[in-house]
Amino acid sequence: MTWIEDAEFARDKPFGPQTLPYGVLVTGNGPVVAVRVGRHALPLRGIAGELGPRLAELISGDSLDPLLAAGRDAWRELRERLTGIVTADRAPSGAELVRTDWHTLSMPFTVGDYVDFFASRHHAENAGRILARGSAPLPENWTHLPVGYHGRSGTVHVSGTDVNRPSGQRKAAGDAHPAFGPTRRLDFEAEVGFVCGGEAAAQIPTSEFADHVFGVALVNDWSARDVQAWESKPLGPFLAKSFATSIAGWITPLEALEEARVAVPPPEQPLQQYLVEHEPWGLDLRLEVRCNETLLSQPRFADMYWSPAQQLAHMTIGGAPARPGDLFASGTVSGPERDQRGCLLELTWGGSDPITLSDGEQRTFLQDGDRVTLSGSAPGPGGSVVGLGEVTGTVLAAARR
Repeated sequence: MTWIEDAEFARDKPFGPQTLPYGVLVTGNGPVVAVRVGRHALPLRGIAGELGPRLAELISGDSLDPLLAAGRDAWRELRERLTGIVTADRAPSGAELVRTDWHTLSMPFTVGDYVDFFASRHHAENAGRILARGSAPLPENWTHLPVGYHGRSGTVHVSGTDVNRPSGQRKAAGDAHPAFGPTRRLDFEAEVGFVCGGEAAAQIPTSEFADHVFGVALVNDWSARDVQAWESKPLGPFLAKSFATSIAGWITPLEALEEARVAVPPPEQPLQQYLVEHEPWGLDLRLEVRCNETLLSQPRFADMYWSPAQQLAHMTIGGAPARPGDLFASGTVSGPERDQRGCLLELTWGGSDPITLSDGEQRTFLQDGDRVTLSGSAPGPGGSVVGLGEVTGTVLAAARR
């Protein structure tokens, strides 16, 4: 029994009391921190008196920034209090539910540094076969460390933000000189992002992962493949990746995913000690990718070679601290089957094998007007389902210079 009258707020639904993701709703009174309960959201400012002064201070602003900085003990305490409130048989004083589809979401936290990894072996090998024909599909270092690059935090946008087709240099085989213009090979990348919090720290061991990661959100790291192929010689992605990264507006607490923890595959050779895991931090997340409502792919995060704990350990081992609001993403999530590939580069094998949408149109890469949506879920306690908020974006024509 609960005072919340919402059929989607149940343990057999993705956004029941086992999930309680945090977001920031735009209301007539400005942005407010809220938790999602089924198809509704509960703004927390209205029930601040039920939380006590210390917790109330963390959620009474217009972003999750104070909560991220507060650390794991505060995260646990707030989640316990909120679970009790939403599962009670009476509404607390000041509680007011609002429909999530009647309000937009704003960026829930201030993004600090952004790092993007390359942690799926299936994706790395497929991309290597497509883009580096004649070479080994995996770089020599790939099974020794989580390969990644530093991205651009200023173009991380909340779900629902439109994406202009980027421009850049591209050079086709046989061309004497590169051309400049809008990308002809715009792609999505289905990824899982991790939002850092707690005390800023470097050289974070895998055993302290949960002390420095507040929650999980789906990420679409849009990519311009033709720009990427030309500019990534010899350095990594630059303009091809820096124009837009979309993140879900609802951040699922890491604690909600305890039942989803699984082991990553055993390493092929001994790892450096800082990358050794003594407890499993792979996650059994099931993703879905849609383009214009057509289901394209169902990647499985459990297939990743490197765990997020190993990614965080590698990200900080050189001395760069992880700070509240830092974001790191897994890289494209892909599985061994074609319908588990997390980007069009793989799904169409570099554009040589088009996919067909439900309206009969074909795609090799994204066209203007295409709408890409990522969604996901994970197993929860007692056979329940934990939801991951969707991330969506629509492609617009290139902006005029």
